[in-house]
Amino acid sequence: MTQTTAAPDRQVQARRAPASPADRAVKRQRVLDILDAAGRDSVLLTTHTALTWYLDGSRVHISVAGDPIAALLVDRDGDHLVTFNNEAGRIAAEELPPGVNLRTVPWYGNLHQAAAAAGSSSRPPLAEADVTVELRAARQQLLPAESARYARLGAEVAVMMTDVLSTARPDTTEFEVASALASRVVAAGAEPLVLLCNGSSRSGFRHPLATHSPLGRRAMAVVCARRDGLVANITRWVRFDAGTAEELDAEARIAAVEADIFDATVPGARLDGIFAEIKAAYLRHGFGADQWEQHHQGGPAGYAGRDPRVTSAVTDLVVPGQTFTWNPSGPGVKIEDTVQLTDSGLRVLTVDPRWPTTAVNGLQRPVTLQL
Repeated sequence: MTQTTAAPDRQVQARRAPASPADRAVKRQRVLDILDAAGRDSVLLTTHTALTWYLDGSRVHISVAGDPIAALLVDRDGDHLVTFNNEAGRIAAEELPPGVNLRTVPWYGNLHQAAAAAGSSSRPPLAEADVTVELRAARQQLLPAESARYARLGAEVAVMMTDVLSTARPDTTEFEVASALASRVVAAGAEPLVLLCNGSSRSGFRHPLATHSPLGRRAMAVVCARRDGLVANITRWVRFDAGTAEELDAEARIAAVEADIFDATVPGARLDGIFAEIKAAYLRHGFGADQWEQHHQGGPAGYAGRDPRVTSAVTDLVVPGQTFTWNPSGPGVKIEDTVQLTDSGLRVLTVDPRWPTTAVNGLQRPVTLQL
């Protein structure tokens, strides 16, 4: 009888809340400033975007499609996080930043009602919806620790795209690409919020959920991956021939549209003004006047895929340190990366040096990977 030696157990690395005390202190002061301006004592945060931002990366979800399993009352005496009793153990062990008070309600209880009553004030708290614009402004300028986390995630997602698409073949199916990307995203400790893929037979769809169709001669893949609350967005293309003259021309023109959007993304610019520039850029570079209507154009990024999607009604101001994902598209073409506005200009976060690029208005931008 052969005696075998058991493989050593892999060292367990416990999760810790990624929150930076320095960043959290700034965020708390920003919310207190909102309370001062409103003349109120507290605000109740209830959405994924607000909670993960304020807690600086804590995971407050079970289903990625469901509501948060926690609510947070920010008042002048402190931060009070309320969760269900069956979630409290994990929250306390892995997600609770220092200095945040944790309370529980039964799994069948009213989470928001309990959180609203957690503070010391006799006045009801502001609802998050009452200060939507103010909270959005408070989270737009990323702080040092969260900027570093975002850059790491962006680089990792870009590497995943290169690894998966560089091994694709014309007979690879869209589902095979999407599943390979999903596996890599989850293995990196992130959640795949969006996974899209279209082969050449479905290139007319701008939001192509994957199917069993083979990629054919050309394909697009899209990933929106969330880790510690931050969402990195990226689109890449691959083809298995030289491409047609029309495709190459359209790819160059959509990159030129993006370059014009980047030029408009400067501190102090209003988002509705950038949106007007987007519409003008499509015409300037030979796309139809209706192309901006065929797909959303992106906007600020960070703790939501877009925070918010830009339209003519959004008047938020661009600030230094803010992140964006613009995604201009035309028939059969699209370009998309997550970028951050720094003191030296736009920095691309979703970048892998192995991916082929070309200089567009002084910035290296991805081109289609030709296999």
